[in-house]
Amino acid sequence: MKTSKILSVAFVACALFFGTASFAQKEKTVTVGGAPMYPSKNIIENAVNSKDHTTLVAAVKAAGLVETLESKGPFTVFAPTNAAFAKLPKGTVETLLKPENKKQLQTILTYHVVAGKMNAVDIDKAIKAGKGKATLKTVSGGTLTAWMKGKDLYITDENGKSAKVTIADVNQSNGVIHVVDVVLLPKS
Repeated sequence: MKTSKILSVAFVACALFFGTASFAQKEKTVTVGGAPMYPSKNIIENAVNSKDHTTLVAAVKAAGLVETLESKGPFTVFAPTNAAFAKLPKGTVETLLKPENKKQLQTILTYHVVAGKMNAVDIDKAIKAGKGKATLKTVSGGTLTAWMKGKDLYITDENGKSAKVTIADVNQSNGVIHVVDVVLLPKS
């Protein structure tokens, strides 16, 4: 009798283990920067693996925002690529990464974050409801404007600079990332 109970428990434990392992293998991932982004991982756990987002990850660390972006959220993040940061005037990134500019860096980074999870369909619905434009309130207190050009989603900052969403709907355990090709800046 004891042996059959032990075998039953062992069978259930194996089923749970292998069931969990196969679930992880069946996760629908999106490849960003050469790495799969797992919906079961948080924004930081995924972002650190993207070769296209090393500058963003360094900036998030320098700004002290790692813990925030690891938290429950949910967040919608418009994540600029390394190429987007490279479009800034020479020396801008290096200057922003200095400890004395931490507050400014935090403002710029949180300007790319909207509270709540808004996938592309949600943003599209907001754009339609807004008759062609949707205003998104950022965590930093600023606004971004979402709009469509054909089938492409664009995000415009308060200075009139637009970023194209190059990869949409990269789901995370604590929100969603939309990869953008320009660093968005709040009105200064």
